[in-house]
Amino acid sequence: MRLKKVFLSFGMAFIILAGSITGYATENMSNTEPEIENWAGAPAITSEAGIVMDIDSGAILYAKNIDTQHYPASITKVLTALVALENSELTDIVTVKQEDVEFLEPGDSYIGLKPGEEITMEDALYGTLLASGNEAAHAVASSVEGGYDNFLKLMNEKAKELGCMNSNFTNSHGLHDDNHYTSARDMALIGSAVFKKEAFRKITATLQYTIPTTNITDVTRTIGQNHKMLYNWRSQYYEYCVGGKTGFTDQSLNTLVTFATKDDVNLVAVVLKANGNTYTYADTRTMFDYAFENFSKFSVTKEMVNDSRLKSIDKNATVMLPKDVSFEDLSCEIQIPTEKGDKTGSVIYRYNNIILGKIGMTISDAHYNELHGIKEQKEIKEKDKEKISAGSIIVRVILFLLFSLIVLFLLLLCYGMYRRKQRRKRRAEMRRRRREMEYQQYLQQMEDDK
Repeated sequence: MRLKKVFLSFGMAFIILAGSITGYATENMSNTEPEIENWAGAPAITSEAGIVMDIDSGAILYAKNIDTQHYPASITKVLTALVALENSELTDIVTVKQEDVEFLEPGDSYIGLKPGEEITMEDALYGTLLASGNEAAHAVASSVEGGYDNFLKLMNEKAKELGCMNSNFTNSHGLHDDNHYTSARDMALIGSAVFKKEAFRKITATLQYTIPTTNITDVTRTIGQNHKMLYNWRSQYYEYCVGGKTGFTDQSLNTLVTFATKDDVNLVAVVLKANGNTYTYADTRTMFDYAFENFSKFSVTKEMVNDSRLKSIDKNATVMLPKDVSFEDLSCEIQIPTEKGDKTGSVIYRYNNIILGKIGMTISDAHYNELHGIKEQKEIKEKDKEKISAGSIIVRVILFLLFSLIVLFLLLLCYGMYRRKQRRKRRAEMRRRRREMEYQQYLQQMEDDK
C-alpha cells in the first residue's frame, strides 16, 4: 500500500513537472515551447486545446495546441451572434420556418419554437446564447437578409476577416458535421470581436431571461444561463467571469468560451475537447488566474511609437506586459499598408518574438504620397505650373505690347486727323479774309469812281 502511494506521488509529480512548460504563444505555439526568460511557467491543463487572449490588444497569454482543428459544438453560436448583430437589428422580427425545427433530434437543446412563430431578434439571441436553442440559432440565421445559406457564407467570411485560419462553419448551431470545425485561436479571435458588441455583453452576462408570449404561444418562456461560472452559488463560480458559451456533442466533447474582466483587463478563454465539464471550468479558471497574475496592461501613445511615418494610432492602444518585463524591453514592428488607397496598418510589439500587442495605426499623408509616388507627380505638376506661368507672362507681355501699339496708332491717327482739321480751318480763314479784302477793295474802287 505504501509502495503504491510512492508510485502515485511520483506519477503526480511527473505530470506537474511536465505541465509546467510555458503557455505563451508565438505564430505556431503549443505547450512544448521552451520557457522564456523572466516569464513565469504556465500551468498544465487537461483539455486538448486552450487559449487566453487579451481582448483589447490581441495578445495571447496562454496557449496549448491553439491551431489544432477541433469540433466546436454550440460555441459556434458565438459567431452566429456576431454575424446576426452586424447584419440585423434587435427589433427585427424572426419568423420561424419549418426548416428551422425539422433537423432537431431527441436530445438536441431547444427552446420550443414552432413553425410560423414570430419573436424578435433579441429574444432569439437570448434563446440561442443562454439556453443554446438550436432551432433559435437556425431561425436567427434564416431570418437575416439573404437566407440561411447566405448567413453561413457571412459566417465564414467574417471568420476569415478576423484572421481565422483553421475554421470552417457549415451550420449556425454547432451540431456535428465532419466539415464543421475551428481552433482555439480562431474562437478567441471571434470571441474578442463579439465581446466588443454591447448587446452581446448584456445577453451573455444574463442569468435568466423571459421570452414574452408570441402569435402562437400564449405563455411566456423563462430560460436560464448554462455557463456555471456566472452563478455565485455554484462551485464553478468565478468572480471575474462576465459571460460565455458552453458546448457539447459526442464528437467534440466539452467546449467552452468564457469572458472575464478584472480591473481594466478583458480576457477571453477557450477550451476545446475536454472530457467533462469539470475539466472545462477547472482549466478555464487555471488559465485565467495565470493570465491575471502574470500580466498587466500598459497604455501606448503615438509618441511612444516615435515614427514620423505615422499620423495616428488606435485610441486607448495597449499591450500586455509580463511580470518583470518593461515596455522598453519590447521590439516594435511597423507594418505599413502597401495597397493604394489604404492608409491603415499595424504596430506590433513583441518580446522574444512573442506578440504582446497589435495596435492599429494610420500613416501620414506625406508618407502615403511618398510611398505611391504621388509626391513626384505633384512636383511634375508644380513644374508644369511654373512653365504655364512663364508662358502666361510672355503672352501677357506680347498682349501688352500689341495693346500699346494699337493705342499709339490710335493716338497718332487722332493727332493726324486733328492736324488736318486745323489746316482746313486755317485755309478757310485765309479764304474768308481774302474775300473780305477783295470786297473792301471793290467798295473802295466804287467810291473812287464816283
